Amino acid sequence: MQFIRFSDLCANGQAKGKRVFIRADLNVPQDDNGNITEDTRIRASIPAIRMALDAGAAVMVTSHLGRPTEGEFKPEDSLSPVAARMSELLGCDVQLVSNWVDGVEVEPGQVVLLENCRLNVGEKKNKPELAEKMAKLCDIFVHDAFGTAHRAEGTTYGIAQFAPVASAGPLLAAEMDAISKALANPKRPLIAIVAGSKVSTKLTILQSLADKVDGLIVGGGIANTFMLASGLHIGKSLAEGDLVEEAKKVIEAMKARGAEVPIPVDVVTAKEFKADAKAEVKAATDVAEDDMILDIGPKTAQLLAEKLKAAGTIVWNGPVGVFEFDQFANGTETIARAIADSDAFSIAGGGDTLAAIAKYGIDKDVSYISTGGGAFLEVLEGKTLPAFEILAKRANG
Repeated sequence: MQFIRFSDLCANGQAKGKRVFIRADLNVPQDDNGNITEDTRIRASIPAIRMALDAGAAVMVTSHLGRPTEGEFKPEDSLSPVAARMSELLGCDVQLVSNWVDGVEVEPGQVVLLENCRLNVGEKKNKPELAEKMAKLCDIFVHDAFGTAHRAEGTTYGIAQFAPVASAGPLLAAEMDAISKALANPKRPLIAIVAGSKVSTKLTILQSLADKVDGLIVGGGIANTFMLASGLHIGKSLAEGDLVEEAKKVIEAMKARGAEVPIPVDVVTAKEFKADAKAEVKAATDVAEDDMILDIGPKTAQLLAEKLKAAGTIVWNGPVGVFEFDQFANGTETIARAIADSDAFSIAGGGDTLAAIAKYGIDKDVSYISTGGGAFLEVLEGKTLPAFEILAKRANG
């Protein structure tokens, strides 16, 4: 995918003395008193800002925070706590600027934070008049917020249409490179793990991947639906009976290409869903009417681990069992450690997946961890993200 990299503009001296507008993702969690409880996104935004400052640019940064009503400012919608934390991380004063659409005072070597962009009327619906005004504030636009790349809003798409130069910041560029490597030009075999409670929420992803991957590992409630599609009984496990035919189509589509959807040969069951429920390992053919399947069994986990260790590329979205409860965590842990041990290029995304990576301490062993939940899922669906589309369009003239 062709796009202009902000790092190249800085390296070539093209950002020196220029007004740079960075769209970051600073949507951090806060407590009831407005204190930031987790600052990963702020820390992740710093490289692009430093890059711009080091290049001698006048830097403007903005982001959304929460779900404010356009045109109605409330104190809890303010990026003020973010400005304070950003000042600490950068070691310089970061002034917060309100009502900035009609003009911003900022000098080369200085950085300002522009108040919550979703307060601007027309942001969500990407009104052209707002986008054009914002584009006039800068010489270079930098999109560095992958978590918003699936949204065509004023600061994620519109400004990129009208700014003199539109580029990808280091965070977004890394996502674009990793996604391209995993899905556009993958080293084979390409194996995808798609897990979650419902087939319905990931049906289009499963259908899209069925045309691309060499192996499609399903887990959680999705695996239960695929077990039903394979003629197995699943007791009172979470599943979607009305989507069994769709699951069969995915299995058949894979089979027609010489690929497969491995169906569990054993499972871990319990009579109830709770932290201290008694776990029992059973053959997939022996699930009782009052059983709930809460994890894949050890034989299945080992079979899948062998496939992952032999993969060329791995895409991972979702734990394969209720890994929050230790007695139902073996499947997810086995798969996580197999990915860590594999020589494959691996890309992982989604909140529960990131929680599993953190739980098993394998973050250094996954090739790329995607920061965007919804955006990552839309890429797996085969959609072209609006941010990718406009940056590619601008790069090609």
